[in-house]
Amino acid sequence: MRARRLRRALACVACVAACVTVVGASSDALKDVTERVGAPNSSPKRSSERYVLQTTRGDLTLALYDDEEENVAPLTIAHVREMLKLGMYATNHVFRIDKGFVAQIADVKGGRRAAMNTAQTRLAEKTVKGEFKNQPKHSRGRLSMARWDDPDSATSSFSVLLGDAPHLDGKYAVFGEVVGEESEATLRRLEAMETKREGIFVMPKERVEILATYVVEGGQCGGDEPEDGDCRDELRTCTERADSLAKELHEIRSARLPGN
Repeated sequence: MRARRLRRALACVACVAACVTVVGASSDALKDVTERVGAPNSSPKRSSERYVLQTTRGDLTLALYDDEEENVAPLTIAHVREMLKLGMYATNHVFRIDKGFVAQIADVKGGRRAAMNTAQTRLAEKTVKGEFKNQPKHSRGRLSMARWDDPDSATSSFSVLLGDAPHLDGKYAVFGEVVGEESEATLRRLEAMETKREGIFVMPKERVEILATYVVEGGQCGGDEPEDGDCRDELRTCTERADSLAKELHEIRSARLPGN
């Protein structure tokens, strides 16, 4: 099974390489295309750890972006990772479900049922500086840090995007994404719930509790314990990039190399 996943990934890489070498575009044009294909809408590299939130509506598996290799919200990633490892989201809840927009997890200070110890309380009070540059776009499945009006006021609440939200781009820090088929199934269950409106928030009528959380090492596709959902996600992303690159290079060749 692992060998088959690896062959598929290698085949995808070969596809991208073929697109680059077969089409005779100039180096400047090629650089322009590859920069745009791999720019913010593409998914940054994910870290190898997976954080599972076991909710009353199913599991959500979170993959944070790799803050060591990607310049994407490193302060936010480190902050959320520490909270997850301390189990701070256990007994918290998804307080907001706005179909097509966001499913938002409450701030741990007011959302948890269980009391926090000293270390958890200290971290819950900490705020994170807003990180809005070098950001992927807000699209379905991505994780976006919530905050108040002050751009540096994020604490522990974050949202899972249920659709594209371009109006949030450059204003809220995207720091990871949910992965796997079970996570997508959970999002669909959340969207199917009955909701009520309270002020600006659309909220579920029934409490969606995070019963427990745990950490899984080596979740990256090709790692020690690859996940089928992750491998499919990476293969799909790679294939989409290859198709887009091939199309744009063909257009450049047609425009710049008459007779071809």
